[in-house]
Amino acid sequence: MTGVGTIVNAGAVIFGGLAGTVLRNGIPEKYKNIVMQAIGLSVVFIGISGTIKEMVTIVDGNKLDRQYIMLMIFSLVIGGLIGEFLKIEKRLENLGTWFQKRIPDKGGYFSDGFVTASLVFCVGAMAIVGALEDGLSGNPSTLFAKSILDGVTSLVFASTLGIGVAFSAIPVFVYQGGITLLSGVIKPWLSDAVISQMSLIGGVLIFAIGINLLQIKKISVGNLLPAVFIPVFYYIIKMLFM
Repeated sequence: MTGVGTIVNAGAVIFGGLAGTVLRNGIPEKYKNIVMQAIGLSVVFIGISGTIKEMVTIVDGNKLDRQYIMLMIFSLVIGGLIGEFLKIEKRLENLGTWFQKRIPDKGGYFSDGFVTASLVFCVGAMAIVGALEDGLSGNPSTLFAKSILDGVTSLVFASTLGIGVAFSAIPVFVYQGGITLLSGVIKPWLSDAVISQMSLIGGVLIFAIGINLLQIKKISVGNLLPAVFIPVFYYIIKMLFM
């Protein structure tokens, strides 16, 4: 059944988030801090590895070459302007705050957990490629694998940030489900190069999330989300007018 991968993925996030919330009360604050630092470092290097994987190629047998640099910069700038105009991050925070007012959360991190987990689970290459595979060929295997990873990650996140993490299943469901439903429409423009560029930008955004988790610098990753889809529009325009 098309879309089952997204349903399972959202369920895994809910289960992991609830389990982590239960564990949260028994973890001393100093351990929560070190866990968040460990998560932040892990997310940074996941982002770096994902970016390098798509950006760097081997040419002439043993030489490294970079690709998609200008398109990456263009996508991040244009996507960031669009996201800033739409106030995506602010809307995510407002949604998290709306839930927080209706659901008790002693730690007061509901909105932080909701926004952070939503971004981590949505911007990665597996979210994009898995949702496309599910929609185009009815193959949910990538999303099933992502479900396991997201379930474990949501458990760890929720153990420090609370129940808000479980509610990130809503954006995951809407985002991945939307890509799955639209995959047939955008299929003609989804070459391997386009998917690779989308994954590259996703890697950059994951790196930015890690920077936020480590509290090095606050980056509005939510407002940069449209950047992931700029390569699709670039190639549509290129095919139509160039």
